[in-house]
Amino acid sequence: MSEGGLEKCELCDSPGGEIIWENGICRVVMVADADYPGFCRVILNRHLREMTDLPHKERMQLMTVVFAVESAMRRLYQPDKVNLASLGNMTPHVHWHLIPRWQDDRHFPQPIWAPTQRARAATQRQQVNARQLGDQIIAALRTT
Repeated sequence: MSEGGLEKCELCDSPGGEIIWENGICRVVMVADADYPGFCRVILNRHLREMTDLPHKERMQLMTVVFAVESAMRRLYQPDKVNLASLGNMTPHVHWHLIPRWQDDRHFPQPIWAPTQRARAATQRQQVNARQLGDQIIAALRTT
């Protein structure tokens, strides 16, 4: 339930994807998107609207997880770029989108929410299971 129990929150009421790693502050979920394998979200485990609503220590811990996911994603998928986005216009709950991008993906160079630029990429992207990505996230967290 969201702040004061007045509004429904999708990220409070559901995991938001397949959970691949979790601690007391946040969870990392894999988003099922065939065009963007490795697309993840880092979701705060309690309802807050903005990063600055978090105490400084938790803000830094959350960002450590975001950076660990990015590192794991780069190692496993070798994208041309990783997009980090904290939007939340439709779901006002602290969460980060981590989206691997390739120059031949359907939306490049536009955001993935923009109209498509081309048909599905001809290049087959590496498929990595949730456990492999979770193991890489744990490895990246150990080095921070």
